[in-house]
Amino acid sequence: MPKLYNTSVNKKIEKFTVGNDFILDKELLQYDCYASIAHTKMLEKIGILSAIEQKKLAQELKNIIELDKKGTFAVTLEDEDCHTAIENHLTKKLGELGKKIHTARSRNDQVVAAMKLYEKDELLLIFKSLLNLIAALKKIPTADMPGYTHMQKAMPSSTKIWAESFIESLEDDIKLLDNAVDIIDKNPLGTAAGYGVPLKIDKDITKSELKFKENYKNSLYAQNSRGKHEAIILNVMSNILATINKLATDLILFSMQEFGFFSIPDEFTTGSSIMPQKKNPDVLELTRAKYSIVLGYEFQLKSLIGNLPSGYNRDLQLTKEPVMKGLQTTKDCVEIMELVISQLKVNKDKCSKAMTPDLYATQKVYDLVKKGASFRQAYKEVKKNLQSKHL
Repeated sequence: MPKLYNTSVNKKIEKFTVGNDFILDKELLQYDCYASIAHTKMLEKIGILSAIEQKKLAQELKNIIELDKKGTFAVTLEDEDCHTAIENHLTKKLGELGKKIHTARSRNDQVVAAMKLYEKDELLLIFKSLLNLIAALKKIPTADMPGYTHMQKAMPSSTKIWAESFIESLEDDIKLLDNAVDIIDKNPLGTAAGYGVPLKIDKDITKSELKFKENYKNSLYAQNSRGKHEAIILNVMSNILATINKLATDLILFSMQEFGFFSIPDEFTTGSSIMPQKKNPDVLELTRAKYSIVLGYEFQLKSLIGNLPSGYNRDLQLTKEPVMKGLQTTKDCVEIMELVISQLKVNKDKCSKAMTPDLYATQKVYDLVKKGASFRQAYKEVKKNLQSKHL
């Protein structure tokens, strides 16, 4: 525990229990300040703080945000997390007034509030990036190209059909993302460690200030939802990257010299240490691989929350890193793919040359069907004719 709560922790134990939480919390610091400002307004409303005290606390919390932007607000191992660092700073600057900030809350609901505000912002950024990627896919030039099944030529297709398949997939991913936001958009402040506080508080004030859709109906669920809500988020991220994974694989395949349907700008490729002619699509290969990384984060998080009893357990501290890494990885991959797609060139001549007669075999079957033949008889006749031409 940090010195604010316990001054006699063994140093080795302290280092082990804190882990890298104090580093990860740099991402959460501004969100904890926003939640704390809202909390001071609620404390003023219920008479714990005077108007002057509330303004002093709110101003100092805003000062912390500015210090953080400048990179001059430190969160140390001894602090354990940003929440304690903030309270320590307020106490140092404002004396006894700083010690009032933690009234009617626990670090438990404080952590959940900061995480949810962070997650909502990150999901919004990913949503905007997905829209940009969809817009880039819509601008891909139209050209006829073969459609494939089993990695073999199947039927006529086009770059439009190909691109729109990914657009529709991304639209489904956006629906999943919207659903995740809808589920997690709950105000945990006032639930404390899961059992409320013995004060008459007004959760609607913090809900309104922080733009949460609703309050938690059950205070214990605010803690039981930790990890579960993050797992929902990571499931959406893995679905998004499953779409990106397939898109990257197709681009790698169709930009090979053997296909040549697409060209990736030289500045997006890397060379070989031994083969001077190489232009390797490393960026696409790494983007493709990130799906497995985020899927691993999802499994890691779901494993962490298994077999836990109700209420807060320290295991939940470890759910923070996988969701933060998963969100960042997904955001990076979507942005990179939008950049690649926006600069993708379609080689219409090579697409046209690949439109060989065998692609129209199914069409010939249906031409015979239109003339009265049964489908199976027409199928056999076209297949027999194709086989005789290959002899």
